[in-house]
This record gives sequence, C-alpha cells and structure tokens, in this order.
Amino acid sequence: MLISDFDFELPVKLIAQTAMEKRDASRMLVVDRNSGKIRDMAFVDLPQFVRSGDVVVLNNTKVFPARLIGKTTTGASVETFLVNETADGCWDVLARPAKRLSPGKKIVFDERLAAESVERLPDGKVRLRFTADGDFFEIVNRIGMTPLPPYIKREAARVDIDRERYQTVYAKSRGAIAAPTAGLHFTNETFDEINLVGAEVCEITLHVGYGTFEPVRVTEMADHKVSPERYEISKETAAILNHAKSENRRIIAIGTTTTRALESNITKTGNFIAGISDAELTITPGYNFAAIDALLTNFHLPQSSLLVLTSSFGGHTLIMDAYRHAVAEEYRFYSYGDCMLIL
Repeated sequence: MLISDFDFELPVKLIAQTAMEKRDASRMLVVDRNSGKIRDMAFVDLPQFVRSGDVVVLNNTKVFPARLIGKTTTGASVETFLVNETADGCWDVLARPAKRLSPGKKIVFDERLAAESVERLPDGKVRLRFTADGDFFEIVNRIGMTPLPPYIKREAARVDIDRERYQTVYAKSRGAIAAPTAGLHFTNETFDEINLVGAEVCEITLHVGYGTFEPVRVTEMADHKVSPERYEISKETAAILNHAKSENRRIIAIGTTTTRALESNITKTGNFIAGISDAELTITPGYNFAAIDALLTNFHLPQSSLLVLTSSFGGHTLIMDAYRHAVAEEYRFYSYGDCMLIL
C-alpha cells in the first residue's frame, strides 16, 4: 500500500493543545472489527468493554524533561531535544536552529551543564558531548522541560506547565522522550473498576523514542522501517500473558508502543519471553497479529507509522472511516486528544 492511502483531512482546530482538566474526561470512539460498527462513547465507559479474564497491558515508561534551552558562546539561543544516548556518553539531539551547531560549537545550558557539538548527522540530528558538574539526569530533571510534540504549541518561557500532565499515573521507568499517550486517560479509579470486572493488569516497559513518531519518508509502505526501540518484559508479565494465551483469554494493549513491544516479542518463538530486547517490527497491512486482541489508542497523524499500525489491526477501510467520523464529530486529536478502542 501507499503511504498516501493513510491520508485524511484534519482541521487544525481539532489538534488538542491542552489536556482535559480531568484525565478520564476524554471521548472514546469504539470500533468493532467483527460488526464494522462505530460507536461514540466516553473513556469512562472503558471498563464495560473489559471482561473477566482479560489482561490489560500498560507501558510504564516515564518521560524525562528532554527539552533543553541553552546559549552559544555568541549569545544565540538554541533549543535541543535529547533523542538517544550513544555508547561514548554523547547524545544525539534534534536542534533548533541546527545550523548554529557546527562541529566545535559550545552551548551553555546552566552553570552546571554545557555541551560541545561533535558532528552533524546525516539524518538531521546533531551529536553533542555534554559536560555536567554533578549527576547528568539530576541536572536535566531540574532545568529541562517536557519534550512535547511539535504540534503542541507553547511559549518559549521557561515555565513547564506539562510536566505532570504529560505523564501517565503509572509511569515508573525513566527513559521516554514522548508519553505513551493512550495511557494519559487512565486514573486510579479506572484501574479499580477494571479490577472489579475480574481482569488482570500488567506492565511492560518501552522507552518511547524518535522512531515512534519519525515521519514516513517513503511512498510504498513496504519500504518503510520503524527504528528499533528497547523494551523489557518481566518474568511475571510474561507468565501472565502466556497463561492468558493458553486459555484463549483476550490481551488488551494500551497504546501502539505496548502493541509493538508485545508483537515484536511473540514473533520470536510464538510465546512471550521475559527479558530486554529491541522492538524491531514494522507493522503494516497484512501483518498477522499474534499477541493482542484489542487496542486502545489515541488518534494519530495522517500518513504516520502509528496510523498504519492502527489500520493494520482494525482494517484499513474501517479505521479510515472511523477517522473521518471522528473528524466530522470533532473529536480531539493527537497526544492530548481523545481515544479509540478497537475490539
């Protein structure tokens, strides 16, 4: 299929710029793959679609404030976005404006944190070597800002209004540069209701990186590869998932990152394996899902790998119809937007 097959018209006004005051106040579009029906519901209705014996799987990664604003030795302002740490302790970053970071250029972020540009990378990133007076992550946590997607607009002032809200209530393991946004809707009360139904809840960790939201730059989807992302599945979670599969109980994935981790894992042997590995799978139409039976996800960008994954699970025609319905009904889109439950 062509990436253009995953395009749709989205009015700018539907791109959510702020989170709902209450996490669980979002709308939820329910899509049934068997009947082809689409229903307008609310996220608080989620527990009624969960059955006794189901396993609900969360991604417990924790976003760290990876957006750093500094100044070069000439006083020019530079914004950097930490993407991944390299083996030699440097970081590959997205920089704005990148042209100010020619090799050898120095940036001061704080009296305890500075960096020097090592090289410009072919993919547009810049490699920086940081010098920290103390623990690097402690300093970043103090001076950094929430690494919001570019479609969420914020003033350049150093006031981080998103640090708490752009984080799931169950976030534990630091390392993500973007939130697993389907999880942003959950509250402790949501889990209480799911537990009352008799379903199990378990967690995996996939640190959401640049690969998750990297633009698709090919025409044919068969040519696209999503960059690998490291994930971890505990022995306890693997046992729960394998037991559920052996009894033909449903596994409900919360988010596309959870889906990619589980599907990457089960394709190795046909069973879930505990440990740390890389999610290398690129899911496109025709992929035979082996791990999950239902998916809760937010609404994604046109022509994005996340929309392709969602369409591969729900069926291209049905999901694209659902997206057009969501636009017509003025659902809120993207990270702070509403969600879709695909059964």
